[in-house]
Order: sequence, then structure tokens, then C-alpha cells
Amino acid sequence: MKACLTIGIIALYFSTYLTACQKIEAITLPQAVTNNAVAYHAPTQSVYSFAGLGADKDWRSVHANGFKCAISKRHCETIPPIPDGIGRLAATAQTIGDTIYIFGGYSVSEDGEEISMPEVWAYNVNTQTYSPKANMPVPVDDTVSILYQNRYIYLVSGWHKDDNVVNVQMYDSQVYAWFPATDWPGVPVFGHAGGSIDNVMAVCDGVQIIPPSTPNGKRSFTVISACWRGDIDPNTPTQIQWKKLSPLPGKGHYRMAATGWPEASLIVFAGGSDNPYNYNGIGYDKIPSQASRHVWGYDIKADSYVLFKDKPMATMDHRALLHLGGNDFITVGGMGKAQEVLNTANIFTVRK
Repeated sequence: MKACLTIGIIALYFSTYLTACQKIEAITLPQAVTNNAVAYHAPTQSVYSFAGLGADKDWRSVHANGFKCAISKRHCETIPPIPDGIGRLAATAQTIGDTIYIFGGYSVSEDGEEISMPEVWAYNVNTQTYSPKANMPVPVDDTVSILYQNRYIYLVSGWHKDDNVVNVQMYDSQVYAWFPATDWPGVPVFGHAGGSIDNVMAVCDGVQIIPPSTPNGKRSFTVISACWRGDIDPNTPTQIQWKKLSPLPGKGHYRMAATGWPEASLIVFAGGSDNPYNYNGIGYDKIPSQASRHVWGYDIKADSYVLFKDKPMATMDHRALLHLGGNDFITVGGMGKAQEVLNTANIFTVRK
């Protein structure tokens, strides 16, 4: 998508109202980090980050570190790392009350072996301590996590071991147990993005695996442009009614940042790259991937897309977008220009 498209072209795909993105400022992080699990704790207006990849972008840079940023003070500090000390990438996190749940991710060994991790950790923001919870039935990384009713957390598709999966796994935080939910109906993907408002989620794009064309050939990875809406049954939360949405113009994106914006009835998507890549930012096609400045949304009431003006800074390699309230959003770390790992949390404002 090109944010400078004319109104006439936009109207073919999007709602006719547009909004503008304006950057507020950048907050310096304790370290440069990307592909990190992030979460927001609204009562203290604090942003949290767990694990990820450091500035050198190699296996030694994969870590289990944690930090938090007090938004009102524009100040960040380290917190205890994930207790097992195992570095991981592509984990995901959600906040329920004063607990942040951290799911999965994958470890990287010196010889390049990548292992999807089954662990779930619950971090108490008051005591700054972790406790282990029931492992995922199907360990996944590069998945999308969706929160519902401040109780249920869904993990939608993602990478498991050596392939993408169609599993949608639901964690019930009140009974500390996992349940299978309605399978993902689209092409299994990793590095997709999504968010939710009430019982409606929207999940978009990501990378699919193309099987080899010859018996001795290698499979390939390609980004897809595809969005699905999922309506959760309030009476039976394991049941999701999936609906394929109209295709977006242009190429799909990988590792965008996304979240729900309840006041506007929008699921907001930002950044990412249209060239899928390994954890170092170099594409599977050996071409360095370029970060995007695009921002757009899915309007759950109008069942249509909204295109925003580009945000000032191009970023990719995100696990989530965080909504700070009102019109303010923040990305925490990620990669910027020339695949540089960022040491900033970047706040921008979306205005109707």
C-alpha cells in the first residue's frame, strides 16, 4: 500500500475518511532490542518488554532480558530476566490485571538450530517475579496472541518445529488450562499480525511455506496478503466464526505491529516488511528487507479498511503494537532503516 494514493484510488478499498499519524517522541530503552514480546500495564501506564534480539543480530544476541518503561516519566529500567535464562525470539505477551503472560518464542543455537519453546511465564508487575504456567500443547513462535474478556488468550497459527500450524490454542487464565479453539481457516502462517475489540479479532498477512517443486528441491517462504475476521462465541469461547475479508491492495507484510483501538472500533496495523526475512533482517531471498512506514486499520463496525498517512519512522520486526489510550500508540524496539536494531520506543499519534 502507498499512503500517498489519491482519494479516488483509496475509495476502491478503504473507507473514505482518512487520518493522520504524527510522531510524539522516542523513549530510550536500556538496550537495543527487536523481535521482543511486549505488553502494556494500564494502571501504571508502563510498557514492558521481554526477551528478543540484540544489536549484533546473531545467535549470541538472543537474550531473556526484561525491562519496563514508565510512559509518564519517559524513563525505562531493567527488570529481572525470564527465570530460565534461555534467550528467545518471536515470543508474544498479553496483560490480564497485574499479570503479564509470556508465551513461547524460539531459541537459536550456535549451529543455527531453532527450537519452538513450549513455556508460559506469568510476570507479576507488583512483585517483579515470574511463575511458570501450563506449557502450550503445541509449542509455537511467531504466532499472534489475542485477549478476550480479560480471561482468555488465543494463540492463532504460527510456527511449530518445522512448519506452520492451523491450531488456535486458547489459554484460560482462571483455570490455568489450555483448550483447542476453532482452527485457523486460512493458509497457515508465521509472522502475521492481529488485534481484537470485544469478541472480534482481525488477523492479517504473514509468511506461508511453498513446498518444493522438485523431489530434491527446497521449500520457499513467501509473504501473503490475506486478512481474516474471527467472531468469538461469547457463550462458548472455544468457538470462532471465521470470515475472509476483502484483499488489501499491494503486497502483504511480515511482522507488523497491531492492536485494537476500541474507541475507534479499529484494529490498527503499522510497519512490517513486504520481504520475509530471517531473524537478522536479511530476506530469505538474500536481499536485505526494508522496513515500512505504513499504518492502516480494519473497522469492525463498517467491515472495511481505513488507510492512514505514513508514520514518520519506518519499522519492522515487531510482536505487537501497544495502545497507550486515546490516540497514542507505541512500538517498542524493532528494526529500522538498514535493518538496524532500535534502542527506542517510538510513540505516534493517530488522529481522525
